[in-house]
Amino acid sequence: MGFLTDWIMDWLKGLLVDGIMGNLGGLFDNVNNQVGEIAATVGMTPGAFNPGVFALIRTLSETVVLPIAGLLLTFVMTWELIQLIIDQNNLHQIDTWIFFKWVFKTMIAVLLLTNTFNIVMGIFDVSQHVVNNAAGVISGSTAITSGMMATLEAELMAMDVGPLLGLWLQSFLIQIIVLALNIVVFIIVYGRMIEIYILTSLAPLPMATLTNREMSGMGHNYLKSLLAVGFQGLLIMVCVAIYAVLVQSIAISGDPIGAIWGAIGYTVLLCYTLFKTGSVSKSIFGAH
Repeated sequence: MGFLTDWIMDWLKGLLVDGIMGNLGGLFDNVNNQVGEIAATVGMTPGAFNPGVFALIRTLSETVVLPIAGLLLTFVMTWELIQLIIDQNNLHQIDTWIFFKWVFKTMIAVLLLTNTFNIVMGIFDVSQHVVNNAAGVISGSTAITSGMMATLEAELMAMDVGPLLGLWLQSFLIQIIVLALNIVVFIIVYGRMIEIYILTSLAPLPMATLTNREMSGMGHNYLKSLLAVGFQGLLIMVCVAIYAVLVQSIAISGDPIGAIWGAIGYTVLLCYTLFKTGSVSKSIFGAH
């Protein structure tokens, strides 16, 4: 009878260990996949992310917004000329060089406006190059190896059936939390790309104000916003990389139950930090 009881207990233990390893293995695979997928997604330029949407945004920017920006530029440069003339001792003394200065500034303004889309794409090309270089470093250092899983399995086999049953329920809960994490990551990553498209569509308007002393704040803040959104991808990669390294401790911890709850804490922390990447990036570049 004792032999039968031991056999049943060993069978239950093996069943629970397999279930826990399956749940945690899925978690670890999800972490590895997330690092790779996020690296690929945030490393895309706006044109590569969705060519159809990119073509639509470019058409709107060049055919709808650009003519309005041209009118705005006309007003800005006319106001600039009036200010240059008035500033010279109330029209009592006018130097001819101010007209050459105004013509030169106007040429620069027209050049910037007509090349707005190339300037915006150049900013994103630089930021995406940085993100892609970082992805190669991060993906290679966050992978969870089979040796870590073997260590975890050995620790689980040394536990009794009761704790294993509780651990299996907790590992099942983690699977649900990871699904929620996937939704959060999707919202953050794809929301960032939509924000990029929105900023790109209106690019000619703030660019039309760059050469004016009084109104250039709009253009400067716009360029800061572009840099902030572009380099937000790097911050997203850093957050996911930190999360992946922390999750690695689950497989090599001497306390599997504590490690499971630690993983839940890490996951909630990742969701919070992902939502903060936008504001942190804007604060770094001084965008508002």
